[in-house]
Amino acid sequence: MKRTCYIIFTLFFYPIFGHGQDIGLFQQFNGRFDYTAFGNTLNLVENGAFATCSILTASSANLQLENNQTVIAAYLYWAGSGTGDFEISLNNNTVNANRTFSEQLDEDRVFFAAFADVTDIIIANQSTTYTVSEFDLTNVIASYCSTGTNFGGWAITVIYEDENLPLNQLNIYDGLQSVPESLTVTLDNLNVLDNDNAKIGFVAWEGDRALAVNEQLTINGNLIGNPPLNPENNAFNGTNSFTGAIDLFNMDIDVYNIQDNITIGDTSATISLTSGQDFVMINNIITVLNSQLPDATVDINNILLECDSRFIEVDYSINNTNSTGILPANTPIAFYADSILIAQAFTTTDIQIGESENATTILEISLTIPDDFMLTIVADDDGNSNGTITETNENNNSTFSEISLLIIPEIKILSDLLACNIGFEVGEFNLIDATLNLSEFENGIFQFFENLEDLQANTNAINPDETYNNFENPQTIFIRLERDICYEIFQFNLTIENCPPFVPQGFSPNDDTINDWFNIQGLYDIFTSHELKIFNRYGTLIFEGDNSSPWLGISNRGTNKGNLVPVGTYYYIINLNDGDYQPLVGWVYINY
Repeated sequence: MKRTCYIIFTLFFYPIFGHGQDIGLFQQFNGRFDYTAFGNTLNLVENGAFATCSILTASSANLQLENNQTVIAAYLYWAGSGTGDFEISLNNNTVNANRTFSEQLDEDRVFFAAFADVTDIIIANQSTTYTVSEFDLTNVIASYCSTGTNFGGWAITVIYEDENLPLNQLNIYDGLQSVPESLTVTLDNLNVLDNDNAKIGFVAWEGDRALAVNEQLTINGNLIGNPPLNPENNAFNGTNSFTGAIDLFNMDIDVYNIQDNITIGDTSATISLTSGQDFVMINNIITVLNSQLPDATVDINNILLECDSRFIEVDYSINNTNSTGILPANTPIAFYADSILIAQAFTTTDIQIGESENATTILEISLTIPDDFMLTIVADDDGNSNGTITETNENNNSTFSEISLLIIPEIKILSDLLACNIGFEVGEFNLIDATLNLSEFENGIFQFFENLEDLQANTNAINPDETYNNFENPQTIFIRLERDICYEIFQFNLTIENCPPFVPQGFSPNDDTINDWFNIQGLYDIFTSHELKIFNRYGTLIFEGDNSSPWLGISNRGTNKGNLVPVGTYYYIINLNDGDYQPLVGWVYINY
């Protein structure tokens, strides 16, 4: 979340016609690192209005490494007049440009530069002679010769590790920017712990030894040079400070010791390059400063989500990999959901150079945060986007991951199941009927539950192979349908209705346990408020009953009260007291 870089180049320049790519930080190395550089020109002589107008297509240079120097990286830069040759050869290995640059001097003259990572080639060949070939500008330089801007050349920057070196921070900046008239580089947010052997290097193109008008390089206002190789008034003069070469016509590979120009405790440095006449292009700048700083980075190792939960478990690592110092314990860590601070933590131990600390935390995602959000973890963040320690790189403290909580979708409502009341509003149901002809359940795995708590816990599922009797009317049944990661929820209601009673045509109350009473099916304990009246053939009321008193063939009204009625036909009226039904009337026959 921090917005400042450890080393930032701010560039102000004034080209004659146009400019290429601003020089910026390309790569950073922290540890026991240093570098060397070598290369060669394609020019036969220094260019100029009266110089020969010819150019080579190949040239060679030597790399000499010490036994204790281990190559870590090697970068090839090449440049020249024209729009560019971006496929060349290095020791018979075809090299294609990974990146390209351009600079336009005026309407007629444009220049190019190119970059390629050649680490594998340098590691394979180590100290030897390197030849760049198939670098052909012969068809383009003619129009440049009369103005003395015809050139071509190459340089390889080799970064190596040496256990005998102090802990350094090595920064490689590149782009393509021109001088004249001036170029100012401001190095902000430095933390100079030891200025011993501090240095700055350049790869520059098209400089002329013969032109030395106000051609100066200053650090913090102090004029610097490496005389006699690089006089203070002629910084770009076709030399290589590493090898002492003075015949790199129209290119420079220079390095300057600046330990006397920066002071321990400095937080910034200003580099100024000026040229009153010579047209020079800067392609590469390298700084090497002693450093003892940590570099807090963070990785997300794993995120565990649970169904229908707003808690997530995050397994992460705090690293101190690209560093030159210990990352102290209690370094703050901030957790953000869509830029909203949701949690904080701290490292528990001092993390050594190149080491990491693993941790796990449970984050609660509030309902104010969407189900889909960006989780960002920031090391060395106090929760207000402020760092508490100085690092080698202040721009690599965060990592992020897109999160989609496994929140169950809204419950889907299915059609009700309807059954006849078999007594006291209880029915018999086949729950599978609720899923028939629904595509969601074809070949799906699902279970039925009486409540959401059991569904979520996946316990006490209903056996769908058995007839289910409801215990309330209506009763809601829930279905859990399994998905690849989580599940969906459906629900439907079991509803009971009073179905029409079935009235028998007769019965025989003779105590043989067979058809001994007026058994009106679907009446008792269903139409619990019903009223039953029985009349003899003369229209005399002989019996009145209700849900608790069915007719057993015995009169409870009139002169024959308490006795079995004679064989015969009797008239009945059943008032169901249900708004959906009219009274039932008819004849019933009694026989003994």
